[in-house]
Amino acid sequence: MHLKYYLSSAVLSNPLAKDRFVIGRHCSRHHHPGGGKAGSIPFVGGLARLPVAIRWFLLTSLLVFLITPPLAGQTLSTTSRLAEYLPKVQPNELFTGADRFGNPVGEPAIVPVWRGKELEGYAYLNSDFTSAIGYSGKPIRIVVGIDTRGVLRGLKMVEHHEPIVLIGIPEQRVIASLNTLIDCDIGRVAAGGERPPQVDIVSGATVTVLVIGDSVVRSAVRLIRSGRLGGVTSAEAAPALAERPKLDLSKRELRSWEELIGDGSIRSLQMTVGEVTNAFQRAGKALAAGRSESQNPDDRFIELFVAPVSVPEIGMSLLGKEGFERLQARLGPDRHAIVVAGRGAYSFKGSGYVRGGIFDRIELIQDGQGVRFRDREHTRLASFVATGVPQLNEIALFTIPQDFSFDVTAPWELQLLVLRGWSARERATLAFDLGYSLPARYLTGQLASSAATPAETAEPSDEAAEAEPLWMTVWRMNAVSIGITIVALLALTAIFFFQNSLVRRPVLFTWTRRAYLCFVLIWLGWYANAQLSVVNVLTFTNAFITGFHWEFFLAAPLIFILWAAIAAGLLFWGRGPFCGWLCPFGALQELTNSLARWFKVPQIKVPFALHERLWPIKYMIFLGLFSLSLYSLALAEVFAEVEPFKTAIILNFVREWPFVLFAVGLLVVGLFIERFYCRYLCPLGAALAIPGRIRMFEWLKRWPECGSPCQRCAVECPVQSIHPEGQINVNECIYCMHCQELYNDDYRCPHMIQVRLKREKYARLSSPSMRSDGPKSSVIMHKSVPIARSDAGGNPAPLQTEGENGHVSE
Repeated sequence: MHLKYYLSSAVLSNPLAKDRFVIGRHCSRHHHPGGGKAGSIPFVGGLARLPVAIRWFLLTSLLVFLITPPLAGQTLSTTSRLAEYLPKVQPNELFTGADRFGNPVGEPAIVPVWRGKELEGYAYLNSDFTSAIGYSGKPIRIVVGIDTRGVLRGLKMVEHHEPIVLIGIPEQRVIASLNTLIDCDIGRVAAGGERPPQVDIVSGATVTVLVIGDSVVRSAVRLIRSGRLGGVTSAEAAPALAERPKLDLSKRELRSWEELIGDGSIRSLQMTVGEVTNAFQRAGKALAAGRSESQNPDDRFIELFVAPVSVPEIGMSLLGKEGFERLQARLGPDRHAIVVAGRGAYSFKGSGYVRGGIFDRIELIQDGQGVRFRDREHTRLASFVATGVPQLNEIALFTIPQDFSFDVTAPWELQLLVLRGWSARERATLAFDLGYSLPARYLTGQLASSAATPAETAEPSDEAAEAEPLWMTVWRMNAVSIGITIVALLALTAIFFFQNSLVRRPVLFTWTRRAYLCFVLIWLGWYANAQLSVVNVLTFTNAFITGFHWEFFLAAPLIFILWAAIAAGLLFWGRGPFCGWLCPFGALQELTNSLARWFKVPQIKVPFALHERLWPIKYMIFLGLFSLSLYSLALAEVFAEVEPFKTAIILNFVREWPFVLFAVGLLVVGLFIERFYCRYLCPLGAALAIPGRIRMFEWLKRWPECGSPCQRCAVECPVQSIHPEGQINVNECIYCMHCQELYNDDYRCPHMIQVRLKREKYARLSSPSMRSDGPKSSVIMHKSVPIARSDAGGNPAPLQTEGENGHVSE
């Protein structure tokens, strides 16, 4: 399983449980969910400083990791697995009124479904007939009910490892989308009389929904064409195999781009932004129509080009002779490849394949069957070698999967799925078709039952430079957001480097910090959704184990930039830059607590003895998630819902009530105990604290009197990261700089007060009037200086005062 597919913050269901639910008329109970780059794993020196219990915990995690790879590498049986999953399905869940299953028939097995003595249809397992690999890299297994005429009557998902219910999307929406397949006549699709039915896209679960829809339709078409249903014969189901010409392999003339376009060797689809907007308007999707990609309706939305490079003349003209020969040398029989290229505001690749490995915006359709390409069938190209090629944003070469029957000499279509969103969770889709028929110049008049055509993709040619990666396109499209983020990070760097000057002006510093936290919460969090998560840490670590590719992390520019900045900040300031300044949820906690203080909400001071026993909880949570991720990243992501970030920041509290209640509950507690979640529960803070110990500089200054006798910084630290003895616990410090305000304040810091009084006394004694007339009075005014102390248990003791003469009084 390619764990690189888990880049997104999507959370997967428990792979150990056979989670299932009914799609269609009868729904069974189903499981309910809970819930870019990371810091490195600590070195041996860092581990040596950890408590013995934690070190044993890490050792156990390592042993789990060493044991589990053989399990992950197990392969599926090639025989039918219907008998394994059929006991989880009731007959009436597939056919209304059905009461029993018959005996399995054939291989792959199908099972008759009876209502009394009447045969209703057959049940089969989709993965027995076609690939059903989903977002998680594992099969989505569905028992399908189909009648003898080829009409789908019911579906039940019996096993999946998909994130469809764990990313804030109600499962009912996914089920409703898939219900569009019920009562579809796949017999007509198999006969070529209708196009494959399309499921409704669910934002955030696009890949999962498309995989389910494709696997159900394609498996049904294969079953129908096999003639095993009885009511539909193979002759009726299969497209009429008229005598078709063969591909002429002798034509190998090199031709220009204009010539290929002119005779239809390359077909194109051109749309402006206005045309797409009008299409959404006509479809009754006004919200999507109002979110156009450009203010100018005449701007190019997309210009899409497609051509089969398995045709020698087309392939040699576009790839070059050497490139085509290397491609041909890697081909198997009856395999084909096409190239797709595009330019404009819309990407035919999108970014879904980066997270899920599936190109969800394009689909190849022929004879009523469709196929979507996966990343393993994709080769990125830099350019074509033909003369006159225009500037193209994206060029991709796709190998048509071996299990998809494709005839290059017959007409086919490339369907482009256009998506427009108007909120973080809502989007609409429209499909546009680009038809293709191979020009007659590439065909011979001879008849053939099959075309012996070389086709298959190959690795990028040696002489061809890499095309502009998708991540570069994504970065260019987000240039404004990237610029704002970089400016914000530079501003934060300036705050840190010039902190001494800033903290000497407490009012200015206070408002600077509040303004920055508001920016982080509103823009970086709620608007840009750039909230980091412990899931990023787990994914990044697993990427090193399973095969690391930078492009998957670069596809999310703001997340990547933030992680890069935090990684650099760990060397200078530890975890403080993120936890104290760049975490939107942390900013939300601090700002709401500030409002609570303004409204005189009483604050609870956790006794230090209890506090130091509570803060290790977050380290235990992180270590538990980390060790769990070594066994199953999907399972770890389920438990990562201990983070309220997704609910409060990404989804703006628009989620099922248990998640909202959990997030709001933490914020309510934070009104009384500042940054309660950050202190005791945040696994991401714990993950950053471990490598944060390697920081090379100590920026927070302390006086010799700090901790003995003065306790003021320890008492006033918002997160109690200062020990009563005076030292700062860098693992807990969020770098709010409150202690540095006190350090420089000669009206609150006892040391600085003494310095100020001595300075003022020296100034009085050095004044001309004192030198000429002598002291006006021998009485020195006693000015009290507050000194915060703590008792033996670390709890604040009553404030005492120390006079200028050194006497202390309560």
